[in-house]
Amino acid sequence: MRGGLGRCLKRLADIMVALPLALLFAPLSVILTVLIFLRDPGNPFYCQHRVGRNGKEFTVLKFRTMKQKADDVEHVLTAEQLEIYRREYKLPDDPRLIGYRRAGDGRCCFGAILRRTSMDELPQLWWNVLLLGNMSLVGPRPILKEELAQHYTAEEQQALLAVKPGLTGYWQAYARNAACYENGERQRMELFYVENRSFLLDLKILFRTVVAVITKTGAK
Repeated sequence: MRGGLGRCLKRLADIMVALPLALLFAPLSVILTVLIFLRDPGNPFYCQHRVGRNGKEFTVLKFRTMKQKADDVEHVLTAEQLEIYRREYKLPDDPRLIGYRRAGDGRCCFGAILRRTSMDELPQLWWNVLLLGNMSLVGPRPILKEELAQHYTAEEQQALLAVKPGLTGYWQAYARNAACYENGERQRMELFYVENRSFLLDLKILFRTVVAVITKTGAK
């Protein structure tokens, strides 16, 4: 799966798998678009710049799980939450989520459910994987520029960016939220995939992702 031929074959496999999945989930995507707008009026989609293969920046498209103006983290989060967010780029109980009202809602509110079930990433299936081709079904998670600089050495960055980012990946499938930057597990798992990537490993990851979402393995 390495070299030009390997990349072409993987792209073909992405299209063959992503197209029927996109059609299958089209009705659900329409329903979610309406529900998000009704729960928190505004654009139901969320766009963010990430770093992809060969260091090229691109835009990922997701269903919006957070309230309006949630990106203004310094005014929305407490000092403690802000410290965790700047270290891990996520929160175990995120008050910015749609439907969040009190402590603990970050695990059960509307936005949390979208994230936990990965339904918020459905737009990436047809936009980033199918139409633009700047993501694959399986690969390292598309990463923020500041995350890349903060948590990976120059050599590790080069290895990570040699591969197209994926809708799902090794750490999402086998650890999900149990892997974090602080203990180095997320970095280790991402780089493990890069060094050992193959069609067989991709199939295992796709299967394991479905199991992880259904059983909530590694979810917090």
